[in-house]
Amino acid sequence: MTSSYLVLTAPSGTDSNHEKTRFIRDGFTVLGFLFPWIWLAFHRLWLYAIAAFLLQSFGGALADRADLWPVGVAITFGTSLLVALEGQNLRIRNLVAKGWAEADLVSADSLQTAEEIYFLNVQTDAGDSRPAPSPQWDPAAHAPRHGNATSLGLFGFDGGR
Repeated sequence: MTSSYLVLTAPSGTDSNHEKTRFIRDGFTVLGFLFPWIWLAFHRLWLYAIAAFLLQSFGGALADRADLWPVGVAITFGTSLLVALEGQNLRIRNLVAKGWAEADLVSADSLQTAEEIYFLNVQTDAGDSRPAPSPQWDPAAHAPRHGNATSLGLFGFDGGR
């Protein structure tokens, strides 16, 4: 199954071997669902961890009462589901607020494949201080061509009326 991985680079910029580059998968987090406040605390999202702990404690207290148990279960389940679905987004927002830069978004089947795709497109420093030559752009070669060609059996569009 293909997932999206957001690539974040450190606030100090990328180092030569990209050891500080982080890949965060955007999607459902099973550990965030099973242990929401512990998962949030592990990722240093302290205020969210405290809020999740208080909500789950409140839900647990309501679940102990015979007449309010459905509300308590709903609060506890809702907290777990919210952390599981939005926990990665909270991590990303926290890192961006600390100065991390969003470098790329990669779709891949696994983390290893996402890293390979991203690092294939990253230019490496070959020790040469000169910038790489840019390709010459020929505007005449890419100018729109007017004609009466059709597209998929429909009327052609030649740029005019």
